[in-house]
Amino acid sequence: MEIIDFHTHFVPASELNPHMTKFFEYANPEFLTKARELEDSRVAAELFKSQGIKYSVVLAEESPAITYNLSNEDLFEHCRGQDMFIPFTSVNPNSYSEPVKRLTSYVKEYGARGLKLLPSYQFYYLNEARVYPLYARAQELKIPVMIHIGSSMFLGTRLRYCNPIYLDDVAIDFPDLTIIMAHSGRGFWYDECFFLSSFHKNIYMELSGLPPKKLLDYFPELDKNGEKIIFGSDWPAIPCSIRDNVEAIKSLPLSDKTIEGILYKNAERILFG
Repeated sequence: MEIIDFHTHFVPASELNPHMTKFFEYANPEFLTKARELEDSRVAAELFKSQGIKYSVVLAEESPAITYNLSNEDLFEHCRGQDMFIPFTSVNPNSYSEPVKRLTSYVKEYGARGLKLLPSYQFYYLNEARVYPLYARAQELKIPVMIHIGSSMFLGTRLRYCNPIYLDDVAIDFPDLTIIMAHSGRGFWYDECFFLSSFHKNIYMELSGLPPKKLLDYFPELDKNGEKIIFGSDWPAIPCSIRDNVEAIKSLPLSDKTIEGILYKNAERILFG
């Protein structure tokens, strides 16, 4: 079975926030070693291929106050020449005077295939008027928007900004915009995320950061929403291998259609039409 990993990171170790470094030294000591390996894009591509991954969505992240800074330009350079890498730009509406212009440039000139928003690290509510122009342009450009929805242990995170209920407004106001909830409410918003993705045709759940063996504890009726769920590993943050997570999903008592949808078909539909 072909696999699309919808949530991976290229993490420049030198750009990590010291608090994040300290956290991973305790919680996942192998993280820094994995991150340094990924700095060589050829090594990164071979690693993902060895895990059975056909395509890997790689995310920019401009939130140095909380996590780290990976500029869009550095991300595009990292992905250049590696056909399996699909870059998603990060545009913080607090950082730029013309965020829509930047998004347009990153898509049309650099080849970004999606937009990643990090409201709990960048401090804005998802239905604020100042974020709406980004949604409007993403809808015009026909690119998906991935949004961090869930808890985070990094110092300074403001969880209230990524409450999924605000996506109800966004889904209604931008009906042709594909919205992806990264982490699917990890921590205490599982029911809300499942309901929103079931209720709105344009909202999807993405599973990065969730232990696959517990998915049916979090989402007992997951099989009923199998066409709206996408696999993501969050590599290199996870303590196991990507293949371990893939195999754990395959072992769940779900229909073959749901498993194929989670691991490839749903992401393929979003990325390639």
